Amino acid sequence: MDDQIPPAFKELMKTLGRFAFRNKFYVIGFWLLAVVAITAISQSVGSAYSDSFSLPGTESSKALSLLGKAFPRQAGDTETIVFHVSSGTVNDPSVKSAMEAVFSKVSSIPTVGTVKSPYDPANALQVSKDQQTAYAPVVFTVQGQAIKTKNVQALVNIGKAASNSNLEVEFGGQAVGQLNAPKGSPGEVIGIVAAGIILFISFGSLFAMLLPLGVALISLVTASGIDTLLTHAMGIATFAPILGSLIGLGVGIDYALFIVSRYRREIARGVDPEEAAATSIDTSGRAVLFAGATVCIALLGLFVLRLSFLNGVAVAATTTVLVTMIASLTLLPALFGVMKRRVHSRRSRKSIDSGDVKDHEQSTWAKWSRAVAKTPKSLSLVAVALIVLLSIPFFSLHLGSSDQGNNPKGTTTRAAYDLLAKGFGPGTNGPLQVIAQIKSSVDTQSLQSVSAALATTPGIVAVSPVITSPDGSVALLQVIPSTGPQDIKTSDLIKSLRSTVIPKALAGAKTAVYVGGTTAIFDDFASVIAHKLPLFIGVIIVLGCLLLLLAFRSLVIPLTAGVMNLFAAGASFGIVVALFQWGWGEKLLNIGSGPVEAFLPVIMLAILFGLSMDYQVFLVSRMHEEWLHTKENGKAVVVGQSETGRIITSAALIMITVFASFVFGGEKVIKEFGVGLASAVFIDAFVLRTVLVPALMHLFGASNWWIPGWLDKRLPHLSVEAADSEELV
Repeated sequence: MDDQIPPAFKELMKTLGRFAFRNKFYVIGFWLLAVVAITAISQSVGSAYSDSFSLPGTESSKALSLLGKAFPRQAGDTETIVFHVSSGTVNDPSVKSAMEAVFSKVSSIPTVGTVKSPYDPANALQVSKDQQTAYAPVVFTVQGQAIKTKNVQALVNIGKAASNSNLEVEFGGQAVGQLNAPKGSPGEVIGIVAAGIILFISFGSLFAMLLPLGVALISLVTASGIDTLLTHAMGIATFAPILGSLIGLGVGIDYALFIVSRYRREIARGVDPEEAAATSIDTSGRAVLFAGATVCIALLGLFVLRLSFLNGVAVAATTTVLVTMIASLTLLPALFGVMKRRVHSRRSRKSIDSGDVKDHEQSTWAKWSRAVAKTPKSLSLVAVALIVLLSIPFFSLHLGSSDQGNNPKGTTTRAAYDLLAKGFGPGTNGPLQVIAQIKSSVDTQSLQSVSAALATTPGIVAVSPVITSPDGSVALLQVIPSTGPQDIKTSDLIKSLRSTVIPKALAGAKTAVYVGGTTAIFDDFASVIAHKLPLFIGVIIVLGCLLLLLAFRSLVIPLTAGVMNLFAAGASFGIVVALFQWGWGEKLLNIGSGPVEAFLPVIMLAILFGLSMDYQVFLVSRMHEEWLHTKENGKAVVVGQSETGRIITSAALIMITVFASFVFGGEKVIKEFGVGLASAVFIDAFVLRTVLVPALMHLFGASNWWIPGWLDKRLPHLSVEAADSEELV
């Protein structure tokens, strides 16, 4: 295979390693300068993160467009002021006077369009039956992402100033939710500390421990600054920074760990430090390059969904992986030039100098790999049974958008949600809008018929009178469901209104009637992603399999990798569904049960498929190298697993602790990412790569490495492992 690779490419990685080693201070200085400059520039211009997204062609987007043209002062984001009295009623003179003063001041905030006071006779339904709770929708003239933070803060400050021992004032809405969202996550610190402990135990050297951590942190800070600058060029979601930290720490430490481990092994063999650095970049570094490319391809696969909201997340995450990969291939060998043999502790260096090296054949991983070779069938069955068991909850997966009833207790958005749900019913937190285009009196009559039908529809507790735009071109109805925004029954109601109730009420009339509102928008978003999910999975599996086909000249290995990726995804999603949707993790994770965030599967799959390919590359590349040397499949699998098992599982353990530490963050979506990715990596590394993959490779025998001759001749050649290397990692 390597004979067909250009000699210049063969030497490229070694040359890179030697260059960085020899010019260590220039390379280190460049990275430090880049970190300082990018951070300074990004902080000076600030960020412009945005959760905006468009769903062209959906009913909710058509409704929003009509609303924006006909009701410009009511087409923006809606925040809600909720107030509750512990004694008396909201109509008591002191309460009424205080709240009317609040509404008056709020009306003067820039970009506030209208404040719908519950004291207006037309809004009498905004007072609860016991008259102890009321709410006032505050409608802005712009969408949430365009509202300035200072204006949202002014809204909250004005309302909170009116609070007293008897009057509680709380706030709901997306803009207020973002105002109170955690700006960082304690998981970053916890993950770094945990990773440091694992690295120290694994290496037994403080300096060796600091190398992966230092490179990962420098990469993360640099990538974070670049992503901040990118927010001014494209829409990037507000959760992207924390997600970037999660990916950057996990991947950064992992990649550096593989290269540092190889460098330490070369030093232990008595190789000169410069040559050891060159070899580590030419072997493990080449695998890092290939593995990082697979992660980037998987992330950029999000573009096939054609959703601008996810495009920004894909670019931000890919930037983090690219910076991490480049730092691993350049900064690490430069640091090797400074550290030289000090990557081993003094005791280890003495053992190396005396020739007292442990017998690799007697290691735990060597014994385990031989055990797998002896009983591949039974171990395969046990592994598959475990995957099937964990995957069962996946089949009840409900995609949606968690409402603010899932926010941590003590936040104003959670308090507002609970007050509305108790005083008016959960559906008040997510009203629907039925919007009609009025061109003639027939359209007006049709909407009246729709209103009558809605009033008698099960699952609807209230329908407002018809509200007509000033120019008479658009009319709307506010519809209050009996269930909350995230309830699957609300999704079913929206589908029923669109497919049955409204068409039947129109009785053949041509009036354009759409079901919209925030709840319908998020429901449409979930529906669009669910329909495109099979395409996305197919694209990233095919691309990943093609890369493995090019690297290992095999049909079985790429197909096995694709199936393993699906196994890991199914099992990890099963865990997410059980904890977050079924509610098994409510008390442990301090969250409410509800649907899995609609965008979580595609982002998590992109990350998971990329990371799974990483482990497949590191594991199989060593097996492939041994196969090329011996043509003995059994020996190749045993040697490959025994020599990479410790590093893969150590790297996985670090990534698991980093991912799992993010459950300490406040946002439910970040907790979902943390739990989902941590469980996926655990399953992938400790079940699939440790048991199932090597067991199946023993069962498949020499067919693991088979490829039709005609296909082999037509495929371009890539090389993951160096031609003359004795071992990969």
